[in-house]
Amino acid sequence: MLCRGQKLINLRTYGQAPYQVAVIHGGPGAAGEMAPVAQELAPGRGVLEPLQTAGSVAGQVEELKTILEENGDLPVTLIGYSWGAWLSLLVAANHPSFVKKLILVSSGPFEEKRAANLQKTRLTRLTEEERTEFQSAISLLNDPNLKYKNAALARLGALTTKTDAYDPMPHESNETNMVDGSGDVFHDVWIEAAEMRRSGKLLEYARQVRCPVVAIHGDYDPHPADGVQEALAAILKSFRLILLANCGHTPWIEKQARKAFYHTLKGELGKG
Repeated sequence: MLCRGQKLINLRTYGQAPYQVAVIHGGPGAAGEMAPVAQELAPGRGVLEPLQTAGSVAGQVEELKTILEENGDLPVTLIGYSWGAWLSLLVAANHPSFVKKLILVSSGPFEEKRAANLQKTRLTRLTEEERTEFQSAISLLNDPNLKYKNAALARLGALTTKTDAYDPMPHESNETNMVDGSGDVFHDVWIEAAEMRRSGKLLEYARQVRCPVVAIHGDYDPHPADGVQEALAAILKSFRLILLANCGHTPWIEKQARKAFYHTLKGELGKG
């Protein structure tokens, strides 16, 4: 994480106060990946970019709640990406006065039955050698005896960048934005989160959300859009899904969908 002297700093800010928008990264453990989105949104508004460090779901909820409480102009709009979509929803459910709107970008499906084909879809987009590497990285991340999982997380991230993108822009170094990913955080938090989905507890939390919810999803994303649409439309009073054409899991890197993504996102922020 970022350090100032001996003090841990797990927040980056963009634009000027008041900070009424926060971008929440995925992973879990992929701190810094939403910096390009924060930078794009910052002109004319203040944006928070929390860098999640806690090793449990409850810990990440509390960590994000504290960052918002200490730095945000409440209530804020949360823009949660991938795992960050679930985390944002959990914060809105547990602390409704903190969140005025949820924007879920590329959320994972909310029911186990909708997640069944996710990895199958990814594997069909890899070579035989890459499929072996993919499955090996997952095995390493799930190994309770392996203490340092960062290399496995980095390799899995590289492979899913290939499987999850439709027509990505040429790679440019993002080292100044990204913080070293934590494989241990990924392992510990994801085990809990996956069990919450399997047991139905994730949807129970979703039922408690009272603010408007908008999902933005790519039509090429291996995370199925109907796994978000069908689950949330059935239980939320105010929910919409916006499907982006020719778009994978990370809309802001897509040549054909990037402009539509930012146009949609800024439009939703303008609506309050």
